[in-house]
Amino acid sequence: MKRAAFDTLGCKLSFAESSSWARAFEDAGFEIVPASEAADIYVINTCSVTEHADKKGRNLIRRLHRKAPGARIVVAGCQAQLRPSELAALEGVWAVVGSEFKGDLLRIATAETLPEKIFVKPIGSNRNYFPAHSSTGRTRAFLKVQDGCDYHCTYCTVPLARGDSRNAPIAEIVVQAREIAAAGFKEVVITGVNTGDFGKSTGESFFDLIKALNDVEGIERYRISSIEPNLLTEEIVDWIAGGTKFLPHFHIPLQSGCDRILAAMHRRYNTDFFRRRIEYIRSRMEHIFFGIDVIVGFPGETEEDFEQTYRFLEEIRPAFIHIFPYSRRAGTPAAEMPHHVQDSVKTQRVARLEQLCDRLHGEFCAANRGRKEQVLFESTVRGGKMFGYSRNYIKVERDYDPALVGQIVDVIL
Repeated sequence: MKRAAFDTLGCKLSFAESSSWARAFEDAGFEIVPASEAADIYVINTCSVTEHADKKGRNLIRRLHRKAPGARIVVAGCQAQLRPSELAALEGVWAVVGSEFKGDLLRIATAETLPEKIFVKPIGSNRNYFPAHSSTGRTRAFLKVQDGCDYHCTYCTVPLARGDSRNAPIAEIVVQAREIAAAGFKEVVITGVNTGDFGKSTGESFFDLIKALNDVEGIERYRISSIEPNLLTEEIVDWIAGGTKFLPHFHIPLQSGCDRILAAMHRRYNTDFFRRRIEYIRSRMEHIFFGIDVIVGFPGETEEDFEQTYRFLEEIRPAFIHIFPYSRRAGTPAAEMPHHVQDSVKTQRVARLEQLCDRLHGEFCAANRGRKEQVLFESTVRGGKMFGYSRNYIKVERDYDPALVGQIVDVIL
């Protein structure tokens, strides 16, 4: 039996795609092994959101080729779409697979010969939708519901790598959710590039989707991995708050707490809108976990602009801040903007937000202490301990008990 290994450098969406490829390889008779082991084929699902991500992908290819010089390396993902020639030139690379050919990856990887290494179409011609969900682990699955993005924020390469917003019909996604339930998963994380924009290619809506998923038997909890603030509507919030399987945990990209920078980014809201949306959700649900994305050091961001962001985050009090130093990406409008911020300044600003994040997360956990919560425990064991997450995404640790793996348990936080 031949062996195949998969390594994912990107987001939850990419992880779902890698898992679907792994199932296809397994159905074709391959043994799936960790990427740290010897394999005949390595599939690398790359990320290109930052220069660091690009470098990480190239280094992984080189490392795998040194370890297994006779193995085929198939490179997919966003970096494959954006930099195919650069990747195809690396030793050991059998094929580079772009967005339009994701459904053909198994055929390309196992072909006796290939006429060429690069399977990439210009992004404007990408219309295919590759359905995907994860199937590893025993507690939480990732379900892809949407791909691509029509927003074209000035710093972002994702529309260049994944194309226009598109999705499968709700009926097909519900079938996948039932497969996830049949495999024993109790929690599903809904993923996409611009998840709330679901329905562009089928005339449906994100609200229609989540109502249909809520009715799938066997799934007890849903999380929305990330959703734009303008797409998390009051109608959706009211429905979730009315008693559903959707949890009080929202990951919402802010990117800046300065209106001038938000406008330069081409974000579709200002800080007043964002503040009111957070306030509305809190008025309808208690003990909500908000994870907030912030980009530090966008071109032209002054010290006062950063201070506005810092004060705004203090005001809205997220439970966690995902902090990204701005990374110049070729082909984006921001790359050509004047007044790029020095790396040393970005580093200082990141450090300040990390300290703020630690404080806000500590305050959120303290405010929940003593509450009764439901925790879904995972199989991971470290130092004789097991971990799980509450409905509002507080990490809980206890002594390892194999009987609790994959179980939802009442605990006092």
